Amino acid sequence: MKKTVTKKAASKVAAKKPAVKESPILKDVKQLYGFMKDNNLDTIEYDQKGLYLRLVKAKPAVVPVPVNVGGAISASGAHAVVPVQEQYKEVIKSSLMGIFFRGSTPSAPPFIKEGARVEKGDVICLIEAMKVFNEMRAEFPCVIKKVLVENGKPVKQGDALFAIERV
Repeated sequence: MKKTVTKKAASKVAAKKPAVKESPILKDVKQLYGFMKDNNLDTIEYDQKGLYLRLVKAKPAVVPVPVNVGGAISASGAHAVVPVQEQYKEVIKSSLMGIFFRGSTPSAPPFIKEGARVEKGDVICLIEAMKVFNEMRAEFPCVIKKVLVENGKPVKQGDALFAIERV
């Protein structure tokens, strides 16, 4: 005598199969990962019951992108990159890496304008680095000939910020 199994009976048999038991270690890892995500953590370490785990969130790679900053145009029509320091006699350079701001707030007037005379100790701009706004002050009296960086743009240490003429 042959047994025939209908679709309905087959689904009942499949439903009664015991589920694969999840490993307690895998359970712990899932809980730690969930905790790490919920609390926006970059790293978490766990050492208990003879189990040591260290979970580290991968950070996206930062790839520098070359940017042509106002190069001169040669006779052939191609852009020839001329360093900013060579275009002007004297420049004020950034003392640190960060975001360049001309004023204390986006709606505030800039600390200085092109053509303005600046005395030693006057605030000329702000550089934001790691959520801290650092004042840059003039080290000597001078006249600001040209502002070389746009407001809100990133700068590196040593980048030219202002073309100046000493007074």
